[in-house]
Amino acid sequence: MTRAQLSLLAAAGSAALLAGAFAFQYIGGLAPCQLCLWQRWPHAAAVVIGALMLALGWRVLAWAGALAALASAAIGAFHVGVEQKWWEGLASCTAGSIEGISTADLLNPDVVVAAPVRCDQIAWALAGISMAGWNVILSLVLAAIWVMAARAKA
Repeated sequence: MTRAQLSLLAAAGSAALLAGAFAFQYIGGLAPCQLCLWQRWPHAAAVVIGALMLALGWRVLAWAGALAALASAAIGAFHVGVEQKWWEGLASCTAGSIEGISTADLLNPDVVVAAPVRCDQIAWALAGISMAGWNVILSLVLAAIWVMAARAKA
């Protein structure tokens, strides 16, 4: 495969992961935690990098795509560790934080204040692997495709 084809495949993979995350959120009703949201940003960057790669063809962009995929994998690996209780997570998503909610809203019985989504609880899993775990696996595959793109002939 050519560099452009591999880059398109990797960027499409990131787009598919983002589409899946949004489907779980908006169709499946699974609200994302803070770490889930952070895992999305590198995939969005990879999609943009893929578009730039197709337009410009610069090899360095494929390396940037690999770094974006690795960044999402790293955040996902941290998230898996939090889910498995291997280490502490962020205070904002494991301790029931009310950060960002005004005192007036907390005291107003007419305002529904939902509990924050906890990063240390697995909301969904397939084959015993959480969404964060699948993100790690698939992001590493995408990083490998980006590396193949960087090493491929134009």
